[in-house]
Amino acid sequence: MTDDDRRITLGHGAGGRLTLDLVQGLFAPLLANRFLEPLGDAAVCPDPNGRIALTTDSFVVQPLFFAGGDIGSLAINGTVNDLAVAGARPLYLTLGVILEEGLPLADLERVIASIADAATRAGVQVVAGDTKVVERGKGDGIFLNTAGVGVVRSGYPRTDRGPASGDAILVSGPMGDHGAVILAARHGLIPGPGLASDCAPVTSLVDALFAAGIAPLFMRDPTRGGLAGVLADLAEIPGSGVRVEEAAVPIRPAVETVCAITGVDPWHLACEGRVVAVVAAEDAERAIAAWRAIPGGEAAARIGSITAGSRGRVDAGSSGRSDAESNGRADADISGRRGAESPGRVVLVTRYGGARLLLRPSAELLPRIC
Repeated sequence: MTDDDRRITLGHGAGGRLTLDLVQGLFAPLLANRFLEPLGDAAVCPDPNGRIALTTDSFVVQPLFFAGGDIGSLAINGTVNDLAVAGARPLYLTLGVILEEGLPLADLERVIASIADAATRAGVQVVAGDTKVVERGKGDGIFLNTAGVGVVRSGYPRTDRGPASGDAILVSGPMGDHGAVILAARHGLIPGPGLASDCAPVTSLVDALFAAGIAPLFMRDPTRGGLAGVLADLAEIPGSGVRVEEAAVPIRPAVETVCAITGVDPWHLACEGRVVAVVAAEDAERAIAAWRAIPGGEAAARIGSITAGSRGRVDAGSSGRSDAESNGRADADISGRRGAESPGRVVLVTRYGGARLLLRPSAELLPRIC
């Protein structure tokens, strides 16, 4: 068999014998389940007996393979996590695969095996799919598209109230791992010891909160936009602000090093296996204990609170990065400390006792992160 015989051709997407061989010889055996087995135009699944959560996502990450994961595991976990932080128990996924002509079949086999393993670990089934092939030079290897279905937990989201002043903001683990790994790969850097993508399902972290009798007021997985993006969303709750302590946020030294070399703010880097949650202040210690008791939550921390409008002295100080590198960390709006007492802002208390405004990224810092 020649090397060309082990690559994707346009014929693999034509709906004929090569397509059938690809579906029956690769996809079906690795993703096998009773809903996928008929290989029909749609999967017929049982009634989930509850409210449905539905999400969709596309994955174009580059490189395809990285420390701690690949585009396949990222697609499964990214979709599962969107359902989990919506308060749903993930059940079923669909998988759309767009392949580029010339892709080595070995790479495709590796990705589909990773998808199968990630789905098993996340407790979901891939029940329907589709494959298309585009000409060489028009697909960059593999693009994936998913849809996910889950059943929403009773009592979530809460109807009695949402996040309010005094509530605690928690993170389930170190921030920025996934983004730092991709950033390092793009710049030809060697990640520090032990640094790998945090790509993993967060279902167990969400389960742990509910098992501890805690109904979160807000949950989000900090993907594109990173922690800064999630905090900015929280600050936009009418009449509220956010105050966080820089020293309380877990960030690995290796992530800080990659960011120092590249000039990217770690607060803007994506995670793919973390949860940001808001809980009532009296529930914060129990929530952290519940997370720290399970794998993936060992470094959980309380990082700040919802405020009625963050107050205090706000400086435009930086950590040594230029304004361009900070990409919106501090701008003219806070010169002279104007706006520091207004709701709708994220105030970051620095390690040195000062404070600055933390803004969401104003541009795409790191395209194709997922």
